[in-house]
Amino acid sequence: MEWGEYEPAIRLWESVNGPAPHPVEQSARNRWRLAPAFVEWMQGLTPGWVTDLGFSRRAAFRMLGNTVVPQQAIEALQVLAVRRYGSRAR
Repeated sequence: MEWGEYEPAIRLWESVNGPAPHPVEQSARNRWRLAPAFVEWMQGLTPGWVTDLGFSRRAAFRMLGNTVVPQQAIEALQVLAVRRYGSRAR
């Protein structure tokens, strides 16, 4: 797959999160649309965390859109720890 200008970012994230799934899928109307598995991967979630639960595509996107990205949660907790205890949590 060619990622164009996003190639460096995709390759970097692949080194952390494993191979990128295909970013798009074909709809029943033969239109290309964003794949939920790619969104799941971009957020750093375990493959299948949302997409293997059997929900509709719409419900999967709703869940992915309302989730907390683990890396953001960790950073937030570390910032709060610095404010409270004066050092980053380990």
